[in-house]
Amino acid sequence: MQIFESFKSSINHPLEPLEGHSIVIKREDLLHPVVSGNKFRKLKYVFKELEATQSQILLTFGGAFSNHLTAVATAGKFGNIRTIGIVRGQEWQNKIEDSTTLSYCKSQGMELYCVSRVDYDLKEKSELVRSIKLQNSLIRILPEGGTESLAVKGCEEILQKDDENFDVICSSVGTGGTLAGLINKSTSIQNVIGFNALNNPGVVNQISKFTQKHNWTIEDQYTFGGYAKVNEVLISFMNSFYQQYKIPLDPIYTGKLLFGIFDLIKQKKWHWGKKILIIHTGGLQGVRGMNHQLQKKGKPWLTYANELPF
Repeated sequence: MQIFESFKSSINHPLEPLEGHSIVIKREDLLHPVVSGNKFRKLKYVFKELEATQSQILLTFGGAFSNHLTAVATAGKFGNIRTIGIVRGQEWQNKIEDSTTLSYCKSQGMELYCVSRVDYDLKEKSELVRSIKLQNSLIRILPEGGTESLAVKGCEEILQKDDENFDVICSSVGTGGTLAGLINKSTSIQNVIGFNALNNPGVVNQISKFTQKHNWTIEDQYTFGGYAKVNEVLISFMNSFYQQYKIPLDPIYTGKLLFGIFDLIKQKKWHWGKKILIIHTGGLQGVRGMNHQLQKKGKPWLTYANELPF
C-alpha cells in the first residue's frame, strides 16, 4: 500500500546535554504528516494483511481525540478500505464538529458510531459491533490503540542498528504495543522505560503478552491525572521545549514523556544510564483539539499549533 511504502525516514535529533546525560530524540513524527509515529508502525502490517486478504472493512475503537482513529481513517482513504470508528461517549454523536479529530475522520470517509462508555468497554462484544459483523462477514476488527501482534511487529522496526549504542530507550505508553516492540528489538544490556500517559495499571500485563524480555519498567507518576489530562506546568514545559528545539510535542503522550525524563534527571532520580534515546511517537493532530478545549476554559495553550501542518 503506497502510504506505507513511500515515507520519510525518522532522524535522531540530539538535545542539549542535561546534567551529564546525553539525550537524543528519534523523530518518528516525521514519517508521515498524519499517519505518523507509532501509528504508522502499528498500521503498516495490518493494512498489508487487508490488501492480501482483500478485506475491505476495518473497524476499530477510540476516543473523541484519538490519534489512532485519525491514522486509520487516513490510511483507509488512501487504500480504498472502508473504515468504521466506535467512539467512546454517545454525547459526541450530535457534536462531531466539536472534535477536530472526529470531524477529520468523517471527512476521510470513516463511519462513526458514538456509544455509551458501558457499551464502549464491551468492544467487539457489544450489540452494535455484533450487528455490524453480521452484516459484513469480511470485516477486520482492530483493538483500541491498534495493539496486536502485527502492531508490535511494526513497532520493532522503530529501532535501527545504530540505536544499540544507547543505554536506555524511552517511550510514552498507552495500550503498550509500541513499548513491546521496542523491548523486543532492544539489546540485553539496554533498559527500556515506558512513561504511562494514563492511569492504566493493567498495561504491564498487556505488554507481557508480547515480549519475553525483562529489561523494562513502567513509570506511572507523570500521567498528570489521566488520559488527555494536562495542567499549566505541562503546557509551559512544552512551549519552552518548542522554543528551544523547534520540536513540537503532543499533550497526550510525548509532552508527558519529555517532562518526566527531564524531571527525574533534575531530581537526580534517573538511574538507567547516561545515553538516552527518546521515541517521538507523533500524535500531533491532537494539539489543535487540546488547544480548543484549553481556550474554552480560559487556560494557557500550546503556542505552536499554527505552525503544524494540520
